[in-house]
Amino acid sequence: MDRARRWIKGALAVTAAAALGVTALATTAQAADINVAKNAGFESDLSNWTCSAGTGSVVGSPVHGGAKALKGTPTAQDTAPCSQAVAVKPNSTYTLSSWVQGSYVYLGASGTGTTDVSTWTPGSSGWQQLSTTFTTGANTTSVTVYTHGWYGQGAYYADDVSVLGPDGGGGGGDPVVVPAVPAGLAAGTATSSSVDLSWNAVSGATGYNVYRDGSKVASVGGASATVTGLAAATSYSFQVSATNSAGESAKSAAVTARTATSGGGGGGTVPKHAVTGYWQNFNNGATVQKLRDVPSQYDIIAVSFADATSTPGQISFTLDPAVGYASAADFKADIAAKQAAGKSVILSVGGEKGSVSVNSDASATAFADSAYSLMQQYGFDGVDIDLENGLNSTYMSKALHQLSAKAGAKLVLTMAPQTIDMQSTSGEYFKTALNVKDILTVVNMQYYNSGSMLGCDGKVYSQGSVDFLTALACIQLEGGLDPSQVGLGVPASTRGAGSGYVDPSVVNNALDCLTRGTGCGSFKPARTYPGLRGAMTWSTNWDATAGNAWSNSVGPKVHSLP
Repeated sequence: MDRARRWIKGALAVTAAAALGVTALATTAQAADINVAKNAGFESDLSNWTCSAGTGSVVGSPVHGGAKALKGTPTAQDTAPCSQAVAVKPNSTYTLSSWVQGSYVYLGASGTGTTDVSTWTPGSSGWQQLSTTFTTGANTTSVTVYTHGWYGQGAYYADDVSVLGPDGGGGGGDPVVVPAVPAGLAAGTATSSSVDLSWNAVSGATGYNVYRDGSKVASVGGASATVTGLAAATSYSFQVSATNSAGESAKSAAVTARTATSGGGGGGTVPKHAVTGYWQNFNNGATVQKLRDVPSQYDIIAVSFADATSTPGQISFTLDPAVGYASAADFKADIAAKQAAGKSVILSVGGEKGSVSVNSDASATAFADSAYSLMQQYGFDGVDIDLENGLNSTYMSKALHQLSAKAGAKLVLTMAPQTIDMQSTSGEYFKTALNVKDILTVVNMQYYNSGSMLGCDGKVYSQGSVDFLTALACIQLEGGLDPSQVGLGVPASTRGAGSGYVDPSVVNNALDCLTRGTGCGSFKPARTYPGLRGAMTWSTNWDATAGNAWSNSVGPKVHSLP
């Protein structure tokens, strides 16, 4: 959450406007189709590839397939582009794809003779596949395919590039063959309604099918999945297969997993429509409060923030003397009093300066164990995930499901991603939210410190307007989250964020637009979402500094939603 946040430039969203929907699936290959890209897996280092001076290299880890992969290292003046000219056949359609990971990875084709194409991802800590298609012009015999990162961002990785289509005379890779059977299928965390699965990636696979008791229940792009919608205390048999344009492999050996007898719940006693406020466990110039001072309009109070320890994934909490509590017992008594009044008090993990890292099975367990210990010690109802420096969807999802299995049905789980994190369902934050949908209370995205971003209609909207709130919320509402799991996060005052403050009346108009279809700006959603959870603000302290104007206006509006 904001203490001093960098601005995500609006230009990035404009560049990405053509890239909404980066998870498009490859079209079916014809019998004669081949991969016309050469050295597509970088096994011959940078042979056949041209990279910007000093920014491209080949590494042995991480790799998606084979022994090597491309690493691009952008600078403040260079996006680290690497490209290859491939021989193509005129008037033909090609599917361009690549497995990528890291920060802001782009994939595209230029010189097609028709419409040049590109796609992108805001980044991930695991391999994901980008894919797009292009058609060559009547006289086009060569097309340049490329990948690059973004100015000043971290390194990106690419592997197993494919330009699948008719041979243009230059040869290339072998004809596409059906991938091998996945190995290493294992069941991970099981809640009362879900089971985590993982397996070894298969070279040449573009996706995987997941089977439950012999019936296909999911198709995914990576080597893990969470199967949801299961009955409690029930055993299930799971298998997976690998797929690409040539077909589907045989199913893997089966693994059996049993769901828990209880767990999950996704909200405890949180009301249908709720107001969330972050309470500052520090003094940054806003009004210093005790929890007892937080107005009753707030239904969920997120104590900010937990601290990282020297053990990866583990968190701790220390009450700041600056907030005025005489003892930890006094603080715990305030938590209990709020809960007696029907409120939920949770512990927020992260913030702008947060450095908690959950990127392995061990760190996932450390997170779950330490979070549950703090819940027991202080009486917290749950946790808020506000990791603004990246997260790993696979392991964070495992951690949260482990915590749910410990805490039970009344766990309150909230998330506060930045706008860039929720532009696409392929982003790590969005994937995490979908992975834990069975236990998720609400995602309160931060509609501030953002700049311009894409709405669900593919248009670019500027922050600080009702359209920005409604068009971006639509991405989540139509991207797989239940309306009850979506809230609008805004600053409580002009001092609560670097940019993006809107008057409470704008928030109320956005709430009406999304739930009732009234009060909209130029963007009006195709349907209404009466079950929308509500709104969030940073922070209760900045709200108090401004005379509680935000909660006095937005609170009654949220609580009167249909």
